[in-house]
Amino acid sequence: MTTRSLGVVLNGVTGRMGYRQHLVRSILAINDEGGVALSGGDRVLLEPVLAGRSAAKLREICERHNLKSWTTDLAGALRDPDNEVYFDAQVTPARVAAITRAIEAGKHVYTEKPTAATTQEAVELARLAARAGVRGGVVQDKLFLPGLLKLRRLLDGGFFGRVLSVRGEFGYWVFEGDWQPAQRPSWNYRAEDGGGITLDMFCHWSYVLENLFGRVEAVTARVATHIPERVDEAGRAYRATADDAAYGIFELAGGVVAQINSSWCVRVDRDELVRFQVDGTEGSAVAGLRGCRVQHRAVTPKPVWNPDVPVAHRFRDDWQEVPDNEEFGNGFKAQWEMFVRSVVEDTPFPYDFLSGARGVQLAESGLRSSAEGRRVELPELVL
Repeated sequence: MTTRSLGVVLNGVTGRMGYRQHLVRSILAINDEGGVALSGGDRVLLEPVLAGRSAAKLREICERHNLKSWTTDLAGALRDPDNEVYFDAQVTPARVAAITRAIEAGKHVYTEKPTAATTQEAVELARLAARAGVRGGVVQDKLFLPGLLKLRRLLDGGFFGRVLSVRGEFGYWVFEGDWQPAQRPSWNYRAEDGGGITLDMFCHWSYVLENLFGRVEAVTARVATHIPERVDEAGRAYRATADDAAYGIFELAGGVVAQINSSWCVRVDRDELVRFQVDGTEGSAVAGLRGCRVQHRAVTPKPVWNPDVPVAHRFRDDWQEVPDNEEFGNGFKAQWEMFVRSVVEDTPFPYDFLSGARGVQLAESGLRSSAEGRRVELPELVL
């Protein structure tokens, strides 16, 4: 067994997601375990180079984790031949230009979603990567959640029969920032800074629905800005110009209908912050981040609507918990390992730039549907 190093430029790790999920819980965790295991038994250690605009923040992170390399000169980091991979966790408006520079420098690119603010830009990134012969990958972390992995197991086992519908609820109350600090950064609520729950979450729902139930072929959506004014990190009030809730109906290939509500203005009355109910001819399931419960047709109760009589039946008691049956690791880390293997072993990566472009297309179509008050069909994207 041999061990090699792979230089990775990480742009955007001073932000919450880039730091916690990608640097600490993925890159550093992989190295702590001895690197990414390849199919032949060899291993790959990752050599992170932290890039960004704030020298002070980058230096502090490196000192905290005993890392060697940081830079505010992204172009210089991309010129270094030892850096073979570029990762982007910046705000969306800065992403296209940085990824384009990385592709032109011959780097493989792994990026957070959305890959761009418009479908045209997202498709063009996919074309650039294809022409340059570099690997392009997009973070699709929800597919690695234990709850959705259990759904995948149920689908593979034929539990549902023919899937009829999917209903999803996602969100929680994000404080306005006046009497309690907000849990999300203020740019999330400014459209001019790339904010908006539709652009954020419809990209997720695109790959979740596609990989589990079928590609989205049409969308009908209504988006809203329920909270018109919020308070930023410095205590200054600002106008919320981005949508903070999106209510969507998605028509999938094969006839499945999905309905998903996404909101930062909802108080949680469910077991987890996200929940999907899948109903099929043979059975149903309810999945969250980690748990998944099922009800087969043979044990489905027979309710009768009668508003004049109190309901004595406890419907939730009729569901059975799906066992873990395996160890579930961090989904971000698992996908990082997949991408590194794809780069080093020169194998296809399923969650590529074109799949990322379909997420942007769904978000853009959802916003258009809401603005125009109509159903919007999604044409197939091609390179």
